[in-house]
Amino acid sequence: MTLRPHTVGKGRHLLTATFLVAVTLSAGAQTRIEPHKNSYSPDQDVKLGQQAAAEVRQQLPMLNEQRTEAFVESIGERLIAEIPGYLRQPAFRYSFDVVNLKDINAFALPGGPMFLHRGMIEAAGTDGEVAGVMAHELSHVILRHGTAQATKGQKFQIGAIAGQVLGSIVGGKAGSVISQGSQLGLGVYFLKYGREYEREADLLGAQIMAAAGYDPRQMANMFRTIEQQRRSAAPEWLSDHPNPGNRYEAILREAEALEVDGPAPQSRIAEVKAQLSRLPPAPTSAQVARRQQGTQPAPVGTSGRVGEVQAPSGQWRTVEPADFVRLRVPANWRQVGSGGGSVMYVPDGGYVEGQGGQSAFTHGLELGVLRTDGGSLQQNTERLLQAFARANPGLRRQRDYARTNIAGRNGLTTTLTNVSEVTGEREVVSFSTTTLSDGSLLYLLGVAPSDEASLYFDTFGRVRQSVQLMDGAR
Repeated sequence: MTLRPHTVGKGRHLLTATFLVAVTLSAGAQTRIEPHKNSYSPDQDVKLGQQAAAEVRQQLPMLNEQRTEAFVESIGERLIAEIPGYLRQPAFRYSFDVVNLKDINAFALPGGPMFLHRGMIEAAGTDGEVAGVMAHELSHVILRHGTAQATKGQKFQIGAIAGQVLGSIVGGKAGSVISQGSQLGLGVYFLKYGREYEREADLLGAQIMAAAGYDPRQMANMFRTIEQQRRSAAPEWLSDHPNPGNRYEAILREAEALEVDGPAPQSRIAEVKAQLSRLPPAPTSAQVARRQQGTQPAPVGTSGRVGEVQAPSGQWRTVEPADFVRLRVPANWRQVGSGGGSVMYVPDGGYVEGQGGQSAFTHGLELGVLRTDGGSLQQNTERLLQAFARANPGLRRQRDYARTNIAGRNGLTTTLTNVSEVTGEREVVSFSTTTLSDGSLLYLLGVAPSDEASLYFDTFGRVRQSVQLMDGAR
């Protein structure tokens, strides 16, 4: 099964069951957006962001091309100058850098550091489209969405989480490598925004753009471009910035209430893209991740159908991927990945890296934790299945949910079928969910080829029965 949320296996899903936006509306006026409750100080935002930024510069290839860097910095400075007074944070330290990666992505860290992938700039058609992405990312920083979201979840020591937060932000394979060894589910609490925060960043970003002299409709145009490239380029930006619903139309409505302040800055996008075209092509985050994994055990299998996969062992071992969950898996299953909210246990040969860096596991089980904003167990399970289905067009549910006991709690289990995008073979999927004490969704996803389903489904059932949860729920 291909693991994308867009990639399912990286656990990058923010299920939003409610859609309450901290905004105040007045007829004919721009939307006023209020910050959310936040138990972290602005100085802590800065400390966290600076530590994670240092990791970015260590782990990811920086472009270091003077003309492109100057272009991004000039846009950033114009946008910063127009931050509304009631949202300004004197402690914040803004910076703007370009990462030499082909993937269409951008991210901003608490307290000010922002990174744009080269692929994002190359996909833009105008200066305003670049400014739109930057204004959106800047708005997440201004509204302190990262630590506001952490306030809703568990508390962490700021000095201990920079790498894990970085893995959560960067996304894709590079993010997975950076966050290796992190606490299961940590990335879910930081900087993987749901629809509420996305809508706020869209609206505030449009306002800042207009005040800086950019047409905010260019933000809507860029987001539409990214959406249109989803199928061919699978932009990672989309996985971390879910569409809050009618995104394009909502930005255009906000633009109608705004006045663009002064003439637009002189366009420089053409000369920047011409300069980039003279450079060697940028690698993908998957290629960077493979390089970084060079000192780690490589997954068995390189493309297509894997070789012989050993049956689940009759011997079992106890694993504890996080301090709140413990379970038993066959002794011949090894752990693959442990960042971004999920971890897999697979036999040798059960993990495949396909063409273009697309990865999947063909045999084994994934355990994941996904943040929700309320809703029932069935509602959140349905939303997760819908996310899986968008990434796996061949996914079909075979039966209604069965009520399941998971660690003494109410759970749901169903059976799915799928066609693996990596091997092309039919596979059967056992899918179970339950709710954690903070409302997050815990899921178990077992995958096996159809002709081996009976053998593996007995194993999946035994793993599910072995789960122990120590998260304080009664």
